[in-house]
Amino acid sequence: MTLDELLAREGVRDTYARYNHAGDRGRLEELADCFAADGVLEVRNRFTATGRDEIVDSLKSVSGELTHHEPPPGTRHIVRHYVANLLFTDVSATRVESTAYYVVFLADAADHWGRYRDVLVPVDGRWLFAHRLVTVDGGRAESLALLRG
Repeated sequence: MTLDELLAREGVRDTYARYNHAGDRGRLEELADCFAADGVLEVRNRFTATGRDEIVDSLKSVSGELTHHEPPPGTRHIVRHYVANLLFTDVSATRVESTAYYVVFLADAADHWGRYRDVLVPVDGRWLFAHRLVTVDGGRAESLALLRG
């Protein structure tokens, strides 16, 4: 493995973390900044958004659903994404393909889980999503992620 490949892998890990931290805090513009200007966020069976503005607009409806979710008494509303088993399937100087599993927790339990399948490209010293496919594999019965748009 070359130094350039190691740097690319670390850049991708940084983008994954920035994406999830921003999403967990409802900072949709920061989340959209993890995408290339013409990047695509595809949430299977929900929506496909192209470009940062469309990504923010599409996620506003999803985050609106979450804010109507009542956390259990004595707890506050939280959302936490955890990513595991990040696998780099192709790494070059101009493109990285990767896949990972995720699970989303709310205040009281795991809510839903699934997979990310990503293509990232270098832009101004950062690795940004050219395309992110989010698949929900399952969730608890009342999971908002299982609703179909």
